[in-house]
Amino acid sequence: MKAAPEMTLVLGGGGVTGIAWQLGLLAGLADAGIDLRARGPVLGTSAGSTVGAQLTSGLSLDELYARQLDGVPYEIPKSLSGVPLAQFLLAQLRPGSVINAARRVGRLAEKARTGSIPERRGVIAARLPNHDWPESSLGLVVTDTESGEGRIITWEDGFALIDAVAASCAVPMVWPCVTLGDRLYMDGGIRSTLNLDLAPGSGPVVALAPMTLAFKKANAIAAQRHALGADRPVMVITPDVATKRAQGRNPLDSSVVPAVARAARAQAAQEAPALAALLG
Repeated sequence: MKAAPEMTLVLGGGGVTGIAWQLGLLAGLADAGIDLRARGPVLGTSAGSTVGAQLTSGLSLDELYARQLDGVPYEIPKSLSGVPLAQFLLAQLRPGSVINAARRVGRLAEKARTGSIPERRGVIAARLPNHDWPESSLGLVVTDTESGEGRIITWEDGFALIDAVAASCAVPMVWPCVTLGDRLYMDGGIRSTLNLDLAPGSGPVVALAPMTLAFKKANAIAAQRHALGADRPVMVITPDVATKRAQGRNPLDSSVVPAVARAARAQAAQEAPALAALLG
C-alpha cells in the first residue's frame, strides 16, 4: 500500500511578534495532541525562517515557548516608519509585476543605512538554539535585491544557517541585506509574506500566516493557494482577535512578545479541530 504524502509546514513572515505567535500556536496545538514538527518539509519566510530553524534545533516546543515568555532582550527594537515607509509603499504600489516591485524595493534596500552587519548577525545567532542545519528538510525564502526573484535556500547551498536566516529576515531599510555567495539578498517576505505557492511536496499543507498583507494580487494568499491546485488540502491559520490586540501595530516591537505567545497558545484550541480533520 502506497504511503500518504507528507504534510508540508509553511511558516510566514511577521517580525518578532510573528515569531512569538507561531511558536505559541505550535505549542498550543501540541497541547491538543497535534505536533506539527517533523511531519515533512518546512518552508520558512522571514519570521518563519527563524521559527523553522528553531523547530528543527532539537529543543522541545515547551522550551521554545518558554524562551518567548522570557522575553527577547537580544532583539533591537525598530520600526519601518516615516520617509523609509513612504518610499517602501511607493515602490510596492506602483503599477507593474511583483518582480518589478521587488527590484524597486531592492534598490532602496541596497542604499539604506541600517546599522552594523555583525550586530544584526549576533541577534540572529541569539535567536537560534542550534547554528547547524538540521537533518530534516528546511527551506528558507530570500529575495534577490537585484533581480527581484525569490529563492529557497537549503543546507545544500553551503551557506551558514545564521546567514541564511539573516537574509530571509532582512527587512528592507530596517535590517542590512545579506550576501550569500555572489548575490545580495533581502527579506523573503518581499516576494510574499507567506510564499504558500512555493510549498514543496504533494501532500497537505498547513500554513501559519502572522501577516496577510499583499500589495499585488499575484502574491496574495488566495492567488498562491490557487497556484497549488484544488486537489491539494491546505489550511491557512492567521492570528485571532486576541492575538492582534496583543501584537499592536508594530510587528518589530519586542516588548509584546510574551503576551503574543500566550494569546497564540490560547488560540490553538480553536484551530485544533479543523486541523485534526485535515490531517486525518
